[in-house]
Amino acid sequence: METSLFVFASRPSGWPSSDNFRIETKILGEIKENEVLLKSWFISVDPYMRGRMNDVKSYAPSWKIGQPIIGSCIARVVESRSKSLHAGDVVVGTLPWATYCIEKADNLRTIDVRNVSPGYYLGILGMPGLTAYFGMMDIINPQKGETVVISGAAGAVGLVAGQIAKIRGSRVIGIAGSDEKCSLIKNNFGFDEAINYKTSKSIRKELEILCPEGVDAYFDNVGGEVTDAVIANLDFHARIALCGQISQYNNTRISVGPSILPMLLTKSVKLQGFIVRNYNDRFEEALSQLTQWVNDGKLKYKETILEGFDKLPEAFLGLFGGKNQGKMLVKTD
Repeated sequence: METSLFVFASRPSGWPSSDNFRIETKILGEIKENEVLLKSWFISVDPYMRGRMNDVKSYAPSWKIGQPIIGSCIARVVESRSKSLHAGDVVVGTLPWATYCIEKADNLRTIDVRNVSPGYYLGILGMPGLTAYFGMMDIINPQKGETVVISGAAGAVGLVAGQIAKIRGSRVIGIAGSDEKCSLIKNNFGFDEAINYKTSKSIRKELEILCPEGVDAYFDNVGGEVTDAVIANLDFHARIALCGQISQYNNTRISVGPSILPMLLTKSVKLQGFIVRNYNDRFEEALSQLTQWVNDGKLKYKETILEGFDKLPEAFLGLFGGKNQGKMLVKTD
C-alpha cells in the first residue's frame, strides 16, 4: 500500500516556514504479528514541536533531516494482526504525519468517540488537558476567592487551565490576542475578565486596575512582555506555573526583559517550570477527573480544524500567528 507522509526537510532559523516540510510517498510492507495498519484521521500540531526543529538537547529529541515528522494522532485500524485491536477500532498514539502507517499494537490506546469529538483525545482529554490539569492542580493549587491569570488563554491549554481555576472557585483573568478570543473566553468559557494584549496600551496597568490586591497565581503559556506585565502585579506568596514560552520559540537570540528575580524574591513567589511527562504515573488520575468534568458539563472545549492532509504545515505555522482557538487539528479525511 502507498502512503503519503511529511518529512522534516530543513531546520529553520527564526520563524519556521512551509519550506521546512516536504511530502513524500512510500510503499508500506506487510504487517507483522502484533502490528496494525492504520489510516490517519486527526493529527495534532503543538507548539512544543518548534523545539524539536532545533538541533539542541531538550526533553524531546530533535527531528532528523529527511525523517518522518511524528506527533500525536488519532487513527482507524484498517487491518490487524493483533489480538487486542480489530479493524474499525479507533486509536490514539504517537505516529508519523502520514495517510497510512504500520504500528505495533502495544504503542496504541483505543478510544471511545461515541459521545465526544475524536479530537478531544488530542486536546482536553489528551496532552493539553493533562498539562493544564497538573500545572493548575499541583503547582498553582488555586483557592476560592483568589485571582488567577492565564496567558495564551484561548489556546488548547489555556482554555482548560482557566476553567479548572473557575471550578476551584477562583476569579480568572485571561490574556489573549484578539477581541474575538477575549469575547470567547468570557462568554463561552466563564473567564471573569479578558485582556487583548495586541491592542492594550499597557497590560501592566490593566492588570493593576483589574487586580487591585495583586495576582495570586499565574499560568504562563506565553512569556515575554506579557509575563513581565503579570509579574509586576504579583501578590505576596503568588505561584507561577511555567508551562510554555511561545512568544520566544522563534527568537534567534535570547530576549532580555526586566530582571524578575528580585520581584520574585521580595514577594516570596513560587515559580516552577514543568512538562507533562513529569506526571506520567498520574495520567489515569487526571484523565478520570477531566472526563468527569467534561461529562458533567463543567469543562467545555474549542477546536480549530483544518481539513486535508496537506494542511499540516499550515496548521503548525498558524499556531505562532495565533490562528487557533482552542486545539489546532488537521482532519485528514
